[in-house]
Amino acid sequence: MNIKLIKPKRLSKGDTIGIVAPSAGNANIFPHRIENAVKALEKLGYKVKFARHSLERNNYVSSEPEKRASDINEMFKDKDISAIICTIGGDHSSQVLKYLDFELIKNNPKIFIGFSDISVLHYAFIKRSNLQTFYGPCAMTQFGEYPEILPYTLEYFNKALTSLEPIGEIFQSKEWTAEILDWTVKKDLDRPRKLIASEGYDWLKQGYASGPIFGGCVPSINHLTGTEYWVDPTGCIFFIDIPEGHEFGEGLPISVLDSYLSDLDNMGVFDKIKGLIIGRPYNYSDDDCNQLKKLILYYTQKHDYPIVLNANIGHCDPIITLPFGINTEIDSKRDIIFISESSVS
Repeated sequence: MNIKLIKPKRLSKGDTIGIVAPSAGNANIFPHRIENAVKALEKLGYKVKFARHSLERNNYVSSEPEKRASDINEMFKDKDISAIICTIGGDHSSQVLKYLDFELIKNNPKIFIGFSDISVLHYAFIKRSNLQTFYGPCAMTQFGEYPEILPYTLEYFNKALTSLEPIGEIFQSKEWTAEILDWTVKKDLDRPRKLIASEGYDWLKQGYASGPIFGGCVPSINHLTGTEYWVDPTGCIFFIDIPEGHEFGEGLPISVLDSYLSDLDNMGVFDKIKGLIIGRPYNYSDDDCNQLKKLILYYTQKHDYPIVLNANIGHCDPIITLPFGINTEIDSKRDIIFISESSVS
């Protein structure tokens, strides 16, 4: 990765956070999650402004691609907006890319945050606008949590976006969850989700490595292979977020994950990177996890760089906020992931 990135200004209380829906139209179906998110952000001292089409629904997406893109363009243009948070992920962020004004975005750098399918936009903003963005919480999924955002998620959100100091050591959360409380009948308002004890990081290969952090969610990043938006990960500490599958409450099938990893392998990703971080996979059984480890070892068999599993990245909560392109260290001996550079200006 050889791109000089523009750091956005840090987030301060009293700032306005804009909300966009680049992919799924779930804000329209689950308004109580949006209401929870607004309350959470306002409680933290921020103002909230919704993009014009962010609460719409057009079948499985929020709106037409042109409208979704115009929302993003307008939020970057709006001088009152200090940060932009996505409602949720989805599968169709790639549809908006050809309608984005990358020069406008470059000339108006600000915090942009989201995970899952938002990976597509992170790559595009980094490649075309030289903007440093953040892989982290979305409005509905994390800020919409009942009764409030999980403390670990909020802690690393604040460390990444509100402080000029480096994030420092990323401790593994003591507890985590992938429990689903059905949003359609508001079961998520009956009680908090159950958290289970974490077993800590799982080092598949030992060692030390440092470099800019980069990566994203499969299959979203795979959509960009061979396009002008793909970012060369050479010299990076690469992370992979493994999402849910297409069946409700189930993880991504190992056979499908294998195909996505083979895409990355054919792109030479595993030959170019200096270290690998795997986010905690969504709702994997012990057998699934063992198969996952075998896949990772297969695709990295020619290399001895460190590999760590079960990081708090992506589709299991709580999650960290990762600043793309910022110098990161991983060290099995000290059992740490460490961000050694400030992520905002």
